[in-house]
Amino acid sequence: MARPVIDETHDPARQSWVESAAGHPDFPVQNLPLGVVAPPGGGARGAIAIGDLVLDLGELAASELLEGAAKAAALAGSGASLNALLALGAAPRTALRRAVSALLSDEAYRTRVEPMLHRAEDCTPHLPANIGDYSDFYVGIHHATNVGKLFRPDNPLLPNYKHVPIGYHGRASSVAVSGTPVRRPAGQRRAPDRDAPLFGPTARLDYELELGVWIASGNALGEPIPIGSAGDAIAGISLLNDWSARDLQAWEYQPLGPFLAKNFLTTVSPWIITAEALAPFRTAQPARPAGDPQPLPYLLDEEDQSSGALSATLEVLISTARMRAEGHPPFRLSRTAASHMYWTMAQMVVHHSVNGCNLRPGDLLGTGTISGADSESLGSLLELGEGGRRPVVLPGGEERCFVEDGDEILLAGRLGAPGFVPIGFGPCRGVVHPR
Repeated sequence: MARPVIDETHDPARQSWVESAAGHPDFPVQNLPLGVVAPPGGGARGAIAIGDLVLDLGELAASELLEGAAKAAALAGSGASLNALLALGAAPRTALRRAVSALLSDEAYRTRVEPMLHRAEDCTPHLPANIGDYSDFYVGIHHATNVGKLFRPDNPLLPNYKHVPIGYHGRASSVAVSGTPVRRPAGQRRAPDRDAPLFGPTARLDYELELGVWIASGNALGEPIPIGSAGDAIAGISLLNDWSARDLQAWEYQPLGPFLAKNFLTTVSPWIITAEALAPFRTAQPARPAGDPQPLPYLLDEEDQSSGALSATLEVLISTARMRAEGHPPFRLSRTAASHMYWTMAQMVVHHSVNGCNLRPGDLLGTGTISGADSESLGSLLELGEGGRRPVVLPGGEERCFVEDGDEILLAGRLGAPGFVPIGFGPCRGVVHPR
């Protein structure tokens, strides 16, 4: 798998004339993520985030500031979704990134580019792409082990886990952008002391800390993506919260897997951190423990093993209705690392397509919950609260085993590496509302 190139756009000395970009926790000039927003009084259109502002791709494409592949990319991304831009693949996307980086870091272009910028807080975020299909994986081995222990103490990991990237087909229609209200789902659930199920709102609503992987050019039906080309199929990543109703899940998941427990809402952050922006933060996939099987040849690539993981810190925070009323800041529930993935993003893509399944531009893959090995790095309340047996105590004395009405769950993440400017994902949040 070819590794994205580190070029002048990643230079830590590069500064933008956009004042808010300097030291911005998410969107310095070294990031330049892609998204879709609606400025005041306007419709949804493609944009690039820079500091506290967004650059309108439509206005940029209509100017004389771009040419060649960069202009083609801006035109493809100027509509209400980025699907056409994602379909172009890496080369035009890279050309656009380099051109925009130069425009935003050269004072000579300021008077021409500044009118194309809008304040992000005045814009309404939209999903970056029309998602044709969404699949969710289970590559966080600590999460898989922790959950397995709750239900199968003597056999937490099933025999296939270390041989095959486990996943299931999710519901694309209920993937929503950060800020979309979370309406508590209802369904069937059965209490341990009852023989028959009850119908009603979930009593065990949970979050899942994940990364979302956006597909670029994809593949034709019947033509698998080889591991050496998998990087070309990945446009970039976002934060992803796959909300889960654990009591519904426990009752329905056998024999066919998740259904109503998962398909009511999946929240993603609005911006795609492109594969090009991720280049400095690539790191080696952690070595498998002694005795673990080597992946089958179609899943194994030396370049992917040496640079297929990411140096990213991920966090989950909670803000209850009472905390907000009393003026308390959000409380961090956990902090973990993206490197706690047993399978790489490329291996997810390859396995998804190995049977001939066609991935299309704008498709979304979830990594599954990313948890660490200790209690401070768990990516779900199911794990933190040990299945409801050990409540998490919040500031002010509130307790949580699962997410309650009025709670806001916030995901955050930053990528960092020595010698490079750190970049972030932007917000991924949702407030829970009663049924």
